[in-house]
Formats: sequence, structure tokens, C-alpha cells
Amino acid sequence: MAQKFLAGRIAGTNRSGPESGFSSLSGRPGTTRLLDICAAALDQLRSLMEKALSRCGPDRIGLCLGSCDNGTELSIPAHGFFFKDHTFPHDYDLVFQSAAAPAEYSAQFFGIKGPILALATACASGATAIVRGAELIRSGICDAVIAGGADIASDTAILGFSALEAISPELSNPFSKNRRGINLGEGAAFFVLSREMIDEQAVILAGCGESSDAHHMTAPHPEGKGAAAAMNAALNDAGIKPGSIGYVNLHGTGTVLNDKAEAAAMHAVFGGNQPPASSTKPITGHTLGAAGALELALCWGVLETGAVPVHCWDGILDEELPFLNLVNCPKTGSGGSAAGLQTEKILFCMSNSFAFGGCNVSLIIGRTDFCGGK
Repeated sequence: MAQKFLAGRIAGTNRSGPESGFSSLSGRPGTTRLLDICAAALDQLRSLMEKALSRCGPDRIGLCLGSCDNGTELSIPAHGFFFKDHTFPHDYDLVFQSAAAPAEYSAQFFGIKGPILALATACASGATAIVRGAELIRSGICDAVIAGGADIASDTAILGFSALEAISPELSNPFSKNRRGINLGEGAAFFVLSREMIDEQAVILAGCGESSDAHHMTAPHPEGKGAAAAMNAALNDAGIKPGSIGYVNLHGTGTVLNDKAEAAAMHAVFGGNQPPASSTKPITGHTLGAAGALELALCWGVLETGAVPVHCWDGILDEELPFLNLVNCPKTGSGGSAAGLQTEKILFCMSNSFAFGGCNVSLIIGRTDFCGGK
């Protein structure tokens, strides 16, 4: 019997990208859908990139892109053709399934000539890309870096998570006693990281933390030790105490093991002084390699507006989980609305991304008027 589930896909954007290199992909499915999503996000950076290119020059600007998909919607049909006819289709090329393809395409988008890194740390890929981008700037290799993630809800991803029995047949319900798994989504989000402030809407990437607990190929450490280590490393890198965090965007996938581990990690780091927190995956779906960047972008919105995303769930607590200060809908006392809840001015936000293989990343961003250009 076929399983039914929820998934979010973005309609074709038909955005214009670089005229060379990947122009042969124009109008094709699969990888082109991934490149279209990259182009749609990169388009929004044009004015900012003009400033960066003018100030830094293309040789001093790098790009770091995290993604999980390697062109499977083209490569799998092509290999099926090969098994039948013992040759690949005439219009197929291995570049279509290269992990570097989205990063190379995105670098061509603005003609940047600095280091180009393709990162694949499963569902932490977008956050890992931002860490690597920060390192390129801190090391003096680059003056600016485009960093973020992009992914599509490919058939391969859907079938893979289904095989793991991790996909929910209903809306994702993170930290609820009734949680049943993830919903898949797709998207892209990019930041322009720079040594010097080049835009008045800038925020400070205050702290980056990573850990690798390698507890299991897919399951997190049951006590959330790797997740807690990443959060503590980010706090130490930012030079702030846990109490300075005004909002946490939780990894919050809605799977039994992940939510349990993250709740334990939050308790280990923040104790009884839990900051307002929510998972936005019921709104966006789990965007895999894009999630870390997309959710950090939501934190940027929190710093800009002072409104924190409501935690969308059924409000049924799991008594086995430590207390989390989930941002509930002000009218009903439980989740169910995607609207933001207005709060006092938030100085720092934390975004968590915890992936397969124990790849854990925590990022902290802060307001420039408080961080003083850290």
C-alpha cells in the first residue's frame, strides 16, 4: 500500500543564471531545479554583491555552498537508460551529478573568482558552509564570501527517509508526544559574509560551533552530547553566556530520537533558564542541506523585527522530554500559527543544525548595535 505524506516543492522560477558553463542545463529537470532555486535566492543579493565586488574585487570573494542532492533526478534516469541500452543518453554528462555543480554555478552567477567550496554534511550542510565561509574571512583568504545552502525534495531523498521510517504522514509535530517524523521541503538561502560591514541591514555572525559525536550513522547521541558541545562551542566563540541568547531556532525535526536528543542538549546548555525557542520545520518542511542557512535567515528576521516564529504543534507535551520554552500562539496557548510573536528587543539568536553521522553545527548572530562590530 502506497504511503501518503506531505512535502513542499517550489515551482519553476525560470531565473536567468550564468551564460556559460551550465547553460546546457537550461530547461532540464532535476539538477536544473536545484540551480533554479539557487538562482532565485542569489537574485536577491544582486545589489549587495555589487557593493562587495566593487569594494573587494572578484578574486577576494569566495563561495561556500552546502547541499545534499547530487543531481539524482538526472543521474538515476540516466543510469536506468544505461542498464537497458549499455550507454548513457547522448545529452547526459557526469557534471549533472557532481557535488560541486551547484557551487560552481553559483560562483559563476556573480563572476566571483575566489575559493569555491561544496559542503556535504547532510542536514547541517548549509550551516557548515557558513562556518567555512567565516573561516575563509578570519584566515585572511577572502574579504567576502557568499555562504549558504540549497536542496530539493528529490525522489531519492523522499524514498530514503521513507526507508528510514522517518517521514510523517501528517504535518510535522516537533517535541509533541504525538510526533511521527519529518516533512520534506526545498529551498535555498545565502548570506554575504564580509570582513567589513557593507550594508546597513547587516548582523554580526557572532559565534560558530561544531562537533562530531559519531554516535551512529543516522541516530544522534541519546543524551545530546554532540549537540550540546556544538552549542557551547558557539557560545564560547561569541564570548557570551547562555543567558544572552534571546531566541533559539531548534533543529526540531519531529522524529522521536532527534527531538529527545535536542531537548536534552538544550537542558544541558541552558538549564532551567530556557530561552524562547521554536522549530520552523512545520512551516518550511525539512529542507535538508538548505535548512541550516534558511533557519539562520529566519533568525536574521527575528533580529530585524523583534518577532519570533511560533512553534507550530498540537501542544501535547511529551513528559519524557526536559522542559523547553516553546513559543506558543498567544491566543490559544498552543501552536498552530506561523505568525511571529512580538517580544522585547533580542540581542542574540542561536540556530541549531544536527545531522546524520553526528555532524552538529550551532550558529549565533547578533545585532550590530550591541555587538560593536565583533
